[in-house]
Amino acid sequence: MNKAELVDQLAGKTSMTKSATEKFVNAFVDCVEEALSAGNKVQLVGFGTFEVRERQARKGRNPKTGAVIDIPATRVPAFKAGKDFKNMVNVKPLV
Repeated sequence: MNKAELVDQLAGKTSMTKSATEKFVNAFVDCVEEALSAGNKVQLVGFGTFEVRERQARKGRNPKTGAVIDIPATRVPAFKAGKDFKNMVNVKPLV
């Protein structure tokens, strides 16, 4: 599902206009980005948690030359699914 499909589905479930729904989705994404940029978590009980994780510096290899390179430490966004969300996803049989 892409953003446009999400907006369509949310608009249908909430009886909001598509433009109002798109503004809401954009505002939600902006709020999550701002919170993570500030180092905070965004926790939606039953759904999951958006957070920032630290990756340590490490050694890597250039696949083309085989030379050892230093990969610097970074902060990356991450999502951890909540218990209810995990259970709902695991109920459906694998095909």
